[in-house]
Amino acid sequence: MPYNIEGMYQQVNHFKDAIAPHIYTPIAELEATVWVTPEPVSFKNKCTGEMKVIKKGETWGKLWDCGWFHLTGEAPAEAKGKKLVLLIDVNGEGCLFDEQGCPIRGLTNISSSFDFSLGRPGKRVLQFVNESEGNEKVDIWLETGCNDLFGRYSKKGTLENADIAICHEEMRSLYYDVEVLASLMESLPKDSARYSRILYALYEAKLSMKDYTEEEAIKARKIMKPELDKQSGDPSLTVSGIGHAHIDLAWLWPIRETIRKGGRTFSTVIELMERYPDYIFGASQPQLYQWMKDGYPLLYNKMKERIKEGRWEVQGGMWVEPDTNVSGGEALVRQFLYGKKFFREEFDQDMKVLWLPDVFGYTGALPQIMKKSGIDYFMTIKLSWNSTNQFPHHTFVWEGIDGSKVLAHMPPEGTYNSSAKPDAIDKAEKSFKDKGVSDYCLMLYGIGDGGGGPGAEHLERLKRIKNLAGIAPVKQEFSIDFFERIEKNQGSYQTWCGELYLEKHRGTLTTHGRNKWYNRKMEYALRELEYVASLASQYEGFSYPQEKLEKLWKEVLLYQFHDILPGSSIKRVYDESVDRYELMLKETEAMIKEVYEALVHHVDASNYQSPYFISNSLSWERKEWIDVEGKWFNVIIPPMGYTVIEQNINQTGVSDDLHVDECFMANDKLKIAFNENGTIQSIFDKVNNKEVLAPMATANELTVYVDEGNAWDIPFDYYNKTSERFELVERKAYIDGPKVIVRQTYTYDESKLIQDVVLTKGSYRIDFHTQVNWYEESKMLRTSFPVDIYAKEATCDIQFGTIKRPTHNNTTWDMAKYEVAAHKFVDLSQRDYGVALMNDSKYGYRVHENTMDLNLLRSTQYPGESADQGKHEFTYSLYPHLGDHVKGEVSKVAYELNIPLRKMKVESSQSILQKTKSFIQIDAENIVIEAVKKAEYDDSMIVRLYENNGQSTNANIQFDWLVKRIELVNFMEEYDKNLTIDDNNKVALQFKPFEIHTLKIKA
Repeated sequence: MPYNIEGMYQQVNHFKDAIAPHIYTPIAELEATVWVTPEPVSFKNKCTGEMKVIKKGETWGKLWDCGWFHLTGEAPAEAKGKKLVLLIDVNGEGCLFDEQGCPIRGLTNISSSFDFSLGRPGKRVLQFVNESEGNEKVDIWLETGCNDLFGRYSKKGTLENADIAICHEEMRSLYYDVEVLASLMESLPKDSARYSRILYALYEAKLSMKDYTEEEAIKARKIMKPELDKQSGDPSLTVSGIGHAHIDLAWLWPIRETIRKGGRTFSTVIELMERYPDYIFGASQPQLYQWMKDGYPLLYNKMKERIKEGRWEVQGGMWVEPDTNVSGGEALVRQFLYGKKFFREEFDQDMKVLWLPDVFGYTGALPQIMKKSGIDYFMTIKLSWNSTNQFPHHTFVWEGIDGSKVLAHMPPEGTYNSSAKPDAIDKAEKSFKDKGVSDYCLMLYGIGDGGGGPGAEHLERLKRIKNLAGIAPVKQEFSIDFFERIEKNQGSYQTWCGELYLEKHRGTLTTHGRNKWYNRKMEYALRELEYVASLASQYEGFSYPQEKLEKLWKEVLLYQFHDILPGSSIKRVYDESVDRYELMLKETEAMIKEVYEALVHHVDASNYQSPYFISNSLSWERKEWIDVEGKWFNVIIPPMGYTVIEQNINQTGVSDDLHVDECFMANDKLKIAFNENGTIQSIFDKVNNKEVLAPMATANELTVYVDEGNAWDIPFDYYNKTSERFELVERKAYIDGPKVIVRQTYTYDESKLIQDVVLTKGSYRIDFHTQVNWYEESKMLRTSFPVDIYAKEATCDIQFGTIKRPTHNNTTWDMAKYEVAAHKFVDLSQRDYGVALMNDSKYGYRVHENTMDLNLLRSTQYPGESADQGKHEFTYSLYPHLGDHVKGEVSKVAYELNIPLRKMKVESSQSILQKTKSFIQIDAENIVIEAVKKAEYDDSMIVRLYENNGQSTNANIQFDWLVKRIELVNFMEEYDKNLTIDDNNKVALQFKPFEIHTLKIKA
C-alpha cells in the first residue's frame, strides 16, 4: 500500500484546532471599569449605576444586568509593525460605541450556548491597527448585557478577555484554508481523486508546521493553494447565499434586550461590509428597523446607506414575523399593511417576499392574504422540523383555501444559521428534494438571535468556496433575485394545497392562555373601534383617531410575534406584555365608549322614555336578549346598525319554557341532564327529537393530564396516560330573566374552578362561562364532548374561512394532526345534523372520531416557569344544529359569542339619525364584513369583506349615505378597478369561495 490513508487522515483531523491558538498573541491587558445597572441606560448616561473596577476572572454582574465598560490601555513599543486587535469577552453580549454614541461593532461571548453543529458562537475580536507604530492608546466604551445569546448566565458573568493582541494574518488565513479544504474533503467520496488530493495537500501542509510561525504558515498555504484554486465546471446547482441574523423579538430574553441585540448585530454587519466587498446581508421585520431608528439613529443612517448601495436587503412584508395560527385574519392583513408601508416610506422599496423562517405552521388563508398584499414569494425553514413526515418539497407552489397561489422555497439545508462551509453546501445539495426541476436553492448563513449574524469566519469561507471544485458554487445575492430567477421555471414545480401544518410545537396553540385571551379581545376591540369611528366620521365634529389606532395596532402586532403569542418565551415577557395588554384594552374600550357617545349624540330619542342605544357591528341582523338596568329585552338589531329601545316598557314571557334544578336545565330548544360529578350525561334536542351526545357518553369532563412537555410541545400520547378530574364541591341552579344557569364549583389540588353552564331562551347555544384559579405545574386542563355524529372530517374555523381536517388516523399525515389550530369553532356534521364547539379565546383542539376536545390551560415550566398560574376567565360553547355548519349558521353564532352587542344610554335630543338604522347592508348571508376603517392615505372608508362558506356568490352591498365612488383595492389600498354604484348606493360584487374583497368608498 503506497499511502497510509488512515494515518494521514488522523494527522490532519485536528490540524485546524492546532492552528487556532497561534492566530492571536496577547501582549497587553486592558484596564476595565464598569458601571452596572439593572436596566439599559443611554450612552449619555453611561457613568450612572454601580461602578466596579474589574479584572480578568471577576464577576461584573448578575443575569440581565446591564453595564457600560470603559476599557483603556496602551500598545507596547515592541508591537511596532504588527497588526493589532483587541480581544474582548465579558461572558455576555456587548457592543462597541464610537464617540458620538453610535454602535460600531457587536460582541458575543465564546461560552455562549448554541447549536455547535452549525459553528461556534463568539465575536470577540475588534480591529485596532493594521500596522502598529507602538504606544497606540486604547480608550473605548462597551455597552454590555450579562447574558449570553440565549439568555443564560454564562460563567457567572466574569470578564474573560480584555487584551491587546498581535494578529498573525498568515496564520489566520491558513486556519480558513485548512477549515474549508477539510470540510470539503469530508463531503467527498473517499475513493474520489479530489478527496485524495485534498488529503495529501493537508497532510503535507501539516508536516510543514513545526513551530507554527508565520513563515511556516506561508509555506503551508502554498502547498494547499492548488486545491483551493481548482474551480467547478458547469454546475447542476447554484446556491444563492445571503447573510442573515434571525432575531427573535423576544424569547429567552425580554423585548428590551432585543433592541440592543439589533444594535449589536447591525453594527457588526456594517463593520464587516467595510472589510468584505462581496458581503450581502438581509434583515426582516420593520419593528426592528423602527427600534434602530428610534434608539440608534446614527447606526440607522449607516444601514440606510448600505440599503441604498445594494448591499443590504430589506426582507419580508410583515411588521414582525408573526405566528399565523393564532393571529386573526385582519391582524395578518395589518402586518402587511404596516410592514410594507414602513419599507416603502423609509427605503422606497416594495416587498415581494414573505420572510417567515421560524413560524410554527402556516394558515391556509395566507396565500390569498399575501397575493392581495402584493407578495408573490414565500420563504420558510420550519417545515424541515416535522417530527413524523418529511415535507416533500423545498421549491413548490403553495395554494391557499381560496385557490390563490404563491411560489415557496425552503432552503434545503434546513437552517437559517448556516455555517457556509463546504459540508453545509453539500448537505443542501443532497437534501434538495426538487433538484431534478430546479438548478437553484437558497442558503441563509450567519449566527442569529444576537450572535451578530455572519462573522468574519463565514465571509472567509465564502471567499474560498465561491467556485470551488467539488461543491456547488455559491453566489451572494438578494433573496428577491433568487425568487425571480426560479419563478421562470414555475410550471415545473409541484403544488401543495391548504395549510402548511407543522408536525411540532402544537402546545403553542394553548400555552400562556392569558395572552391569547387578550389578543382575541384586542383584535375585536380594535375592529369595533374602527367601525364606529368610521361611522362617526361621517358627521361633523368628530375626527378619526388614526394615529392612536396605528399605535395600538402595531403593539398588538408586536405581541403576535412567533415567540410571544404562542407562549414560548420566558416569564418576564408575559409579565410585561400582560400589563401592556391590560392598559391597551382599557384604552381601546374607553375610546369605543367615547366614539359611541359621539355617534349617539346624533340619535333622535326625544320621544323615548329612558332610551338605550343597542349597536350591532356584525353584518347580519341579530335577535338577542339584552339586560338593561335589570330588565331583559329580546331586541332585533339590523346589520351594522343600531336600535333604540325604551327601558321602562313592560317585559312579557321572559322566563317561559325555562326549567332548572341542580341536575337538570331546559329551555324551549334543549334539555340537559348532569351527572352527580358535574359532567353532562345528556343533551336532548326537543325540537328535532335527537340526543346530541354519543350513547353512554360523558361530556364536559374537566380533565387534568400530566403534561411534561415544554411550552412548545404536547406529548403525542397524553390522552393514553393516567388522568385526573376536577372534583365538584358545590352546585347552584337559578333563573336570570331568559337564562337558566347551573353554577358548579370544582377543586383540584390547589386550583379552583367556577363554571356557569348557561342556556338562553330561544337558543341552541350552551355557554360554559369559566373562571379558574390555576396553580398547577406540568399539567394540562382540557374539556371534551363526544357527540352522536359520524363524520370523516371536521370543519375548523381559520382566518377568512374554514378548513377541513381528518378525524381519523388513516395515514401518518392524519395521525400527526393530533392537535390542530382553530379560531372561533370546530364543527362535526353529517348532512342532517351537526355539533360545533366554540370558544372566545382558545385555539388548540383535538378532534378524533366523534369527540371534540378543547385545550384550556397548560402549566409548562420551560422556558417560562409557572406558565399560566393565576386567574383566568374564558367561555366555550356547545352548539347543536340542523344540517352542516353552513345550514346551521355556525360561523354567525361563533361571531356573536365573540362580539357582543354594545349598549349605551341615550342622552341626546337632537334629530339627525332615526331610531333604528343599518349603516351597511349586504344581501348574502355568507358574506362577512370583517373590517370597516378609514383609508391610510385619504379620508375614504375601507370595507373588507369575505365569502365564508366556500361557495361562489353574487352579492350586493348597500350604504346608508351618499357614495360618490367605490373602488376595488388590494390590502395596500391600491387601486384595482372602479365599481358601478346604482341609484340606491348599492354595488354588485362577485365572490369566489373564501375570496376577500376590499372596497374603498369615497363619500
